[in-house]
Amino acid sequence: MKNLIYLLLAVCMLFSLAACGGSKAVIETAPADSGAESTIGNVVSSEPDAAAVGIDYLALVNKLHPLPDGWEDALQTVTVTNSVGDEVEVEKKAYDAYLLLKADLEEQDGIYLELDSARRSVAAQQDIMDRFIEKYGADYAAKTVATPGYSEHHMGLALDLYFRLKGEDGAFTDVYYNEDMVQYPEIWEKIHARLADYGFILRYPEGKEHITGYGYEPWHLRYIDDADIAKEITSKGLTFEEYLGAVRTTDVNIDYGAFELYSREELEDIPIINGGWPERKTAD
Repeated sequence: MKNLIYLLLAVCMLFSLAACGGSKAVIETAPADSGAESTIGNVVSSEPDAAAVGIDYLALVNKLHPLPDGWEDALQTVTVTNSVGDEVEVEKKAYDAYLLLKADLEEQDGIYLELDSARRSVAAQQDIMDRFIEKYGADYAAKTVATPGYSEHHMGLALDLYFRLKGEDGAFTDVYYNEDMVQYPEIWEKIHARLADYGFILRYPEGKEHITGYGYEPWHLRYIDDADIAKEITSKGLTFEEYLGAVRTTDVNIDYGAFELYSREELEDIPIINGGWPERKTAD
């Protein structure tokens, strides 16, 4: 009986030594195409980061529809410097398409585009709102500044443009301020004619303020990453809301309040005439 006990003890010790030995067990992971990885022993894998998930280029953000959850985490952007030295952050594919549009306009029409602004974080939008309220009053801010979380600029897909004029001597002049840019409707007409070829639409067309909630802004583009859809929207004279079937015209009802610095007529004309006077741009 004792011999049997000793034998069993010896077997147990052998198993114990094997389990505690210097070699490491290899644990199989999910197949490579599953997108999931973990770190176990020497095997390293990673969960797909948010940027790999991608974004919906047809997502709607306006005064009634907020930025989708997780958008800022999933966004891939580039930052560039424009002709006046300002840094502009823009979604990567939108920027690539913009460069093609820019090159086409320079070659075919002699129009030299520049980016004034693109992506603006929710926190930055709140700072703008606070500054406008302090400087101009709540009524003016409500008319010209999008509510934080409801600005299309949060997406990185909305591009505000300006352009440069080339003189006979080859020198460039920046046409940068809204009140100056609206003096060149023929230039904007040529720009708008080429937008759809590169997946852009004019986001706030003239005469559709009751749908978009914003006045006409010839400089404000929206990238949708689909030239066919962009051409359909443009050729039919639709707003983005109309194309998506998200039209709610009765929701645009502005309370002009009692802000005495500007009359109701001036407040009504602000976004239509120059998109944000006395500031350079609206903070839509």
